Amino acid sequence: MALLEIRNVTRRFGDFVAVDDVSFAVDAGEFFTLLGPSGCGKTTLLRMIAGFDLPDDGAIVLDGVDLKDTPPEKRPIHTVFQSYALFPHMTVAQNIAFPLKMAGRSESEIRAKVQESLEQVKLAEKAGQFPHELSGGQKQRVALARGLVNRPRLLLLDEPLGALDAKLREQMQFELIRLQREVGVTFVFVTHAQSEALALSHRIAVMNKGRIEQMDEPARIYGNPRNRFVADFIGNVNLLDGLVEVDEPDHVIIGCADCKHFVGHGISGNEGMRVTVALRPEKIHLSRKQPEDSYNNVRGIIKELSYFGSFSVYHLELASGARLKVSQANLQRHRDDEFTWGDQVWAHWSRMAHVVLTQ
Repeated sequence: MALLEIRNVTRRFGDFVAVDDVSFAVDAGEFFTLLGPSGCGKTTLLRMIAGFDLPDDGAIVLDGVDLKDTPPEKRPIHTVFQSYALFPHMTVAQNIAFPLKMAGRSESEIRAKVQESLEQVKLAEKAGQFPHELSGGQKQRVALARGLVNRPRLLLLDEPLGALDAKLREQMQFELIRLQREVGVTFVFVTHAQSEALALSHRIAVMNKGRIEQMDEPARIYGNPRNRFVADFIGNVNLLDGLVEVDEPDHVIIGCADCKHFVGHGISGNEGMRVTVALRPEKIHLSRKQPEDSYNNVRGIIKELSYFGSFSVYHLELASGARLKVSQANLQRHRDDEFTWGDQVWAHWSRMAHVVLTQ
């Protein structure tokens, strides 16, 4: 049996449907992420799991028990917020001890568990300091320690890394993964950051307009998006509209404005059907010579170039005026044949690089 079950949950605010008949299950020990743009319903859903809000329809079930009559303070659930929500007048140790005191634990047990938690988040030397004396990353670790100290059945994390700078955010991602593995508590994580969701999660539910568009493991969502919204929202992608010209059991040929795609897998469709080819920038290669294959290549002019250290991104202008994004790893410090603005180049890709979207 799943630890957490969301069964046909709907939440309305007047005429606006924030969460629209959503169902999913989370297994014990899983790192499950709700991912989507602002206003998609992910935080509303998290608030209903925590008990800060109630669904208009459906049920939220934890360990086989419907939570509808269980107030927030009685649920074996803790929430970690982006704002940390630490008590400013309490020390680090006192903040972490607070949930244990509310639960009526003995002083000796509180001391032992607080010390264990401080060591887990590597803040033992900060026990006597106050929140204003800590960095953003340290505050976030205190908030995590407080949320985990009495081992809730479920830890909810609402954009917990949103206030951190990029480097610290990356460090905290590894901290979250380590902590989740060490303590074994089930995490339900809310974020709008795609890279964060891909890096942290066992499974991701991509939300849009109150509904789940796709739910799966990160690699499958990135590599096999179900529809145009998911493909466009997760990472960078080229979306090329075209028509199915040849439909065989083991491949299809799709004609787009600037090139023909030979796709090495079939789709459920018919010749003449309108489709969209999704092609990730990192799956495209650049060369100065025209490839021998008559499929899966196109000529363009480099109109934009961005250097990101480990890789560069090129924007090619095609004959139709469309743009194609290409990401290339910078494997050498300097290259004699580096591409630059105004170069005419050929972009080419393999027959298995595409995903064909029919919706």
